[in-house]
Amino acid sequence: MSAIEALITELARLPGIGRKTAQRLAYHLLQQPVAQAERLADALRRVSEAVRPCEVCGTLTEVQPCIICSDPRRDAGLLCVVEDASAVAVVEKATGFRGRYHVLGGRLSPLEGIGPEALRMDQLRQRVDQGEVREVILATNPSMEGEVTATFIQQMLVGRSVRVTRLARGLPMGGELEYIDGVTLAHALSARQEFR
Repeated sequence: MSAIEALITELARLPGIGRKTAQRLAYHLLQQPVAQAERLADALRRVSEAVRPCEVCGTLTEVQPCIICSDPRRDAGLLCVVEDASAVAVVEKATGFRGRYHVLGGRLSPLEGIGPEALRMDQLRQRVDQGEVREVILATNPSMEGEVTATFIQQMLVGRSVRVTRLARGLPMGGELEYIDGVTLAHALSARQEFR
């Protein structure tokens, strides 16, 4: 395999990058000065050596524990459960959430052979059993696997003195009803609120 073909193959393995996009990226990189390619390679090498999952929450970090887990101003009683580390960055950027996180490292998917033992479910149970957590906020993706994962966690925590909540689901701002999928519309209808 040629060096160009090897680069295209590796780029195509990235999520959301198809073969054509990988090919465009590869040829773009080849047209740049060598110093730019070396900076990119150095950044990839450094991140692969320095970044690890947080020993407490599982998010990706260069320090142990991560800055969120070690921040005494965060409310340790609020625990937001997400599928992967990228969701932590999304919640942090989009909201004023001041609690802590638990990264599962994926979602349940029996068809793909991903069961509870492949995820950080035991660590979640241990964190709840330590008694500091008052509320577990399930922030899994609104997919079939995300729903299965949220349901599993809710059932796993039954009988423990912790409140289990789920992110609200519904209609996006600026959306039109005719373009909303049936499941989203059904959730929005069942979770309707008093108009004030």
